[in-house]
Amino acid sequence: MVLFKFKPITSGTRNKIKIFNNLYKFKFFKKNSKILRFSAGRNNKGLISVRHMGGRLKRKYRYIDFFRNKDNIFGVVERIEYDPNRNSNILLILYSDGERRYIISPKNIFISNTVISGLFVPLKIGNTLCLKYIPIGIKIHCVESKPGKGATYSRAAGSYCVIISNLHNNVIIMLKSGLLKKINFMCRATIGEVGNAEHFLIKLGKAGCRRYLGVRPTVRGVAMNPVDHPHGGGEGKSSGGRDPVSPWGRLSKPLKK
Repeated sequence: MVLFKFKPITSGTRNKIKIFNNLYKFKFFKKNSKILRFSAGRNNKGLISVRHMGGRLKRKYRYIDFFRNKDNIFGVVERIEYDPNRNSNILLILYSDGERRYIISPKNIFISNTVISGLFVPLKIGNTLCLKYIPIGIKIHCVESKPGKGATYSRAAGSYCVIISNLHNNVIIMLKSGLLKKINFMCRATIGEVGNAEHFLIKLGKAGCRRYLGVRPTVRGVAMNPVDHPHGGGEGKSSGGRDPVSPWGRLSKPLKK
C-alpha cells in the first residue's frame, strides 16, 4: 500500500492524494453481485426528498458474507478486490467445496492464505468463531450483535473491537470509539482488524470527484434571495439575522437553554 501525491499540474491534482493497492484489476465475480439502484434523493413520485444527491456513477453491489456460516470448510483467498460500496477492501474466497464468497478484507492477509469458520478453529487472522472461545485483548472485527444476525460492528476500514471482560453468558467488547457493548457470547466475530486503514488519508482534489460519488453542491442560505431561503437577502454580506434554519424555516440546531 503506497500513498501517492500528485504533481500540481492542474488545480485538480494540486492537493490530490491517492492510495495504490495491489488489488485485482479485472472483472469482479458477477454471480455474487446485483445492479444497485440509485434514487438520487427522490421519492416514488420523482420529487426531491433529500437534497444534494444525484449524478453518481453506476455501481454493482457485491454480496458480502457477513454470516460466515460455512463451518469447518477451508477457504483460500483467491484475490483482493475493490468495493465501491464501502471504504474497506473485500476478499474473494474459494472454498474447498467449490463455492466462492466475498468477505471483508482483514489487515495483513494475502493471496493464497487460508481461512475457516467454526467453533474450534485456530486464532488466526481471517478465521471466524464465537466470542466464547476468543481470549481477552485480541483484536476482532465483523462482530454480530445477535447470534445468527450477521456482522454489525467494526466493518469499516481500519476498525476493530477488543474483548475486555467475560460475564456468565455475555461478553463486553469495546469499540474503537471507546463505546462498550454487552453481547451474547455465542455471537461470531472475525480475528484481526479491517484493512485499508489509510483510507482516511485520501484527498479527492476537486469537486468533480465528489460528484462521481453522488454528492451535489450545497449553496449557503445567506447567498440566496429572500424568496429562496429565510437567510437570504440583505445589503452586502449578512449572517442571516436569525437562528440557523432549513429552507422551510425549521431549526437546524436546537436552541441553547
